[in-house]
Amino acid sequence: MSTPRVTPGGFGELGPINWLFARGAARVIGVDDARIFSTLGRAKGLFRGWLHFGARLMPFGALSRKETEMVIIRVAHLRGCDYELDHHRRLGARAGVGPETVEQIVEGPDAGWGDRQRALLLAADELVTTKDISDETWAALGRHLDDAQLIAFVLLVGQYDMLATTIGTLRVQRDTQV
Repeated sequence: MSTPRVTPGGFGELGPINWLFARGAARVIGVDDARIFSTLGRAKGLFRGWLHFGARLMPFGALSRKETEMVIIRVAHLRGCDYELDHHRRLGARAGVGPETVEQIVEGPDAGWGDRQRALLLAADELVTTKDISDETWAALGRHLDDAQLIAFVLLVGQYDMLATTIGTLRVQRDTQV
């Protein structure tokens, strides 16, 4: 396990608002320290802006909670981001994504999904691996999503791809269940 490049902050480094959020999140999640929040919280206002943006994608996004979690789990798997996988396995379970479904998500778009779920997972794969979506896959997505949802989908995948990059680069350690 690598040493964090930016250590999680306490009250002094985070300030009262970010510290309260990080502590509250840890309690809700059931971990000793929600390290993603106590690390990124050191960026003060940038952290709060990122939280607002992220919340507009999840949990208040354009896709259903279950589909949102499926896409996030797929991105986390593709990026090899165990921190995201840990967190979104828990959140996914609350949204109806059980362990068997997680295994199917990890297996990929050709693991027996219906057309809508296959299109979502295939588009996530393409965005993460090529940074684009083929015309064929875009057309498949377009059969199920309106323009606002298509935009939100691209932003959702991009957000969690970026977050995986941030977690990996900063060497954010996995949370410890309490």
